[in-house]
Amino acid sequence: MDYIDQVEIRRHIGWTDFEIWRKGTGARLVLATTRGATPYPDFTFRPDDILLMGRESAGVPDDVHESADARLLIPMQAGLRSINVAVSAAMILGEALRQLDAFPK
Repeated sequence: MDYIDQVEIRRHIGWTDFEIWRKGTGARLVLATTRGATPYPDFTFRPDDILLMGRESAGVPDDVHESADARLLIPMQAGLRSINVAVSAAMILGEALRQLDAFPK
């Protein structure tokens, strides 16, 4: 990536360490999941939200799912499979940026 110097990368030893850090910052964990209850366009995003996407094949482990402050879904027509994780991430991030007026000017 030729723009790596434009981002901050923070690494955590594991899930527990991440959770300690996240809770210390007050950030919400917003999970995209097929088991979600809130359609992502109906959710009110905050600037400090952390968006989490699981694996396409298995989602996230139950303990991670339970740790989420919000569980969002992408409304789908009945009988269709879920959307590719990269596309899902782009859709939800795009909505968050739109709501927060955070697209670069």
